[in-house]
Amino acid sequence: MNEIAEAFIAACHDEIEAPKPGNVHVFADGHGMTANDFLRSAEAAAPALSNSALPVGARILAAVEATFAAVGMNTNLGIILLCAPLAAAAQRGGDLRESVKQTVAGLTRLDAESAFKAIRRAAPAGLGTALRHDVRAPAAVTLLEAMREAAGRDRVAFQYSSDFTDIFETGMGALASARGSGWPAPWPVTAVYLAFLAGFPDSHVARKNGPEPAARVQIEAQEARKRFMNAANPAETLQDLLSFDRRLKARGLNPGTSADFTVATVFADRLTRGLINRRNNG
Repeated sequence: MNEIAEAFIAACHDEIEAPKPGNVHVFADGHGMTANDFLRSAEAAAPALSNSALPVGARILAAVEATFAAVGMNTNLGIILLCAPLAAAAQRGGDLRESVKQTVAGLTRLDAESAFKAIRRAAPAGLGTALRHDVRAPAAVTLLEAMREAAGRDRVAFQYSSDFTDIFETGMGALASARGSGWPAPWPVTAVYLAFLAGFPDSHVARKNGPEPAARVQIEAQEARKRFMNAANPAETLQDLLSFDRRLKARGLNPGTSADFTVATVFADRLTRGLINRRNNG
């Protein structure tokens, strides 16, 4: 297994081991899924995501198909959509953020066709229809153009149109800050998740449950994040986080986009550190 695949699997492990209110983690399953489902999905998707012979769209489709073969459900569509361009960018070399920009700019109509097929296969909850570039129709534009069309209603699509600004700024900023405070694992990853959950309405919640529940989750997350960040020891907030977790799950609310962004952030961080190590050893 290559180092990109290893970094992806490690990022998925880091994410699942951190308490994340409303989502699946080692402290609590939920929404008909278990922590083991996500770990098996990571192992299944990693080879396709890291296959340098495949364009981004083909990686997305192959990773989704591999996930269904392994666990029989959609556990990681958002993760795959975010991490496939990151993996391809790392394989280009150079500064990861600049490489992501170049990778996304080079996406083609065939990438869109493959990604559309992957989305149809995964059939995420709340998937509606679009007047233009609907995933159920043949792709008429590049994947970047299709994502730009959806960016106003979907935060994953917005990453493509903004060169992954949320990942490199909000996510990696939160990760660096937590590490700078000397927090041990898994708390820096929880800090990333809460930064996303408090930072914007979760797209998955909004798509499945509507904008008002998504806005309410964001407000509740802001309060939980304040308690978490102000704690002398983040481990002291575990029961508070698990209580928030139970409340969200009791209401059927799954902030899946925030969890997807957390994986992508940790993956980008691992890729960045790998690139730095290669330059230093080169």
